[in-house]
Amino acid sequence: MTRPVEMPVAAPYAATPNSVSRVMIIVMVALTPATLFGFWLYGWPAIYLWMITVGAAAGGEAVCLQLRGRAVAPVLLDGSAVLTGWLLALSLPPWAPWWIGVFGGLFATVLGKQVFGGLGQNLFNPAMVARVALLISFPVHMTAWVAPLPIVAAAAPGPIAGLLITLKGMQPAFDTVASASLLGFAKTELSRGVDLAQSLLHAPIQGWYGSRAGSLGETATWLIAGGGVAMIFLRTITWHIPLAMLLGIAIPAAILNAIDPARYMEASTHLLSGGAMLGAFFIATDYVTSPNTPRGQLVFGAGCGVLTYVIRTWAGYPEGVAFAVLLMNSLTPIIDSYIRPRIYGRNRQGVALEPGK
Repeated sequence: MTRPVEMPVAAPYAATPNSVSRVMIIVMVALTPATLFGFWLYGWPAIYLWMITVGAAAGGEAVCLQLRGRAVAPVLLDGSAVLTGWLLALSLPPWAPWWIGVFGGLFATVLGKQVFGGLGQNLFNPAMVARVALLISFPVHMTAWVAPLPIVAAAAPGPIAGLLITLKGMQPAFDTVASASLLGFAKTELSRGVDLAQSLLHAPIQGWYGSRAGSLGETATWLIAGGGVAMIFLRTITWHIPLAMLLGIAIPAAILNAIDPARYMEASTHLLSGGAMLGAFFIATDYVTSPNTPRGQLVFGAGCGVLTYVIRTWAGYPEGVAFAVLLMNSLTPIIDSYIRPRIYGRNRQGVALEPGK
């Protein structure tokens, strides 16, 4: 029987110039200004830790590919392993010892990615899987922050001293730069029953531009946000998840701060502290672990934001981005099953459209 000419024989397809390598390069370029600012702010130990973490992530992926009998070079050259290590490094304390970077990088690509089958198969964001594993396993090292000490400062460690800090841990000569992150400071003050409205006036923060104690990616909020906005304009990501996540943090923060400013921090403090911007633009937007539809992405982003705020405010940890993203990653299949894109030729309920409608 001859098939009618007007009957479609295949689904419509859209061509795109994007590739895995191109997307990864765009994301890494968008991260570069904030990373360089973090290097300048925290000096040689941060540079060494970043190199170790990225190298461990790439090395772990190479070993797994070799064991599976796959070609190593083509997969490593797509940049996904490097980006995973890069994002993890930005979430670590800048002066963390070398083995934190090695353990985290290997955990991210081996247990967070390759055991699921490699790129595109993992349920959870690999960098956040590694960060949570590190935080639970080594809470002391993962919360040992240092105050900003620019690489050009006279008291900053040079290349050799910085390498010793990374290899042997923080040296006694630099104990004076130990500090608390803003979120950790607020959590501690609140546990002591101190009025946050007053104590935050003396919080360890040196400016809105991010010169504060915290992770490498916490130090340049405005550069992180700028890189994220650039990715939106380049259509590497869409606006749905970042906007929904930031609103999910800001709205409950604004409401509760208006009710009781002595107990709840301002929305702007939440947005500019911790991994909020990094999570909204670079982590929650991961193609593999986030929903496929715009409406699903709005639900996903809002869930990430609200959970981040809840964990920061009432849980034991001062930061909640990694936990929130992983929890919502687990719900992504459910979101996709309930919020589906409209199939060509059918309505949103899946019923075939009549010809001409």
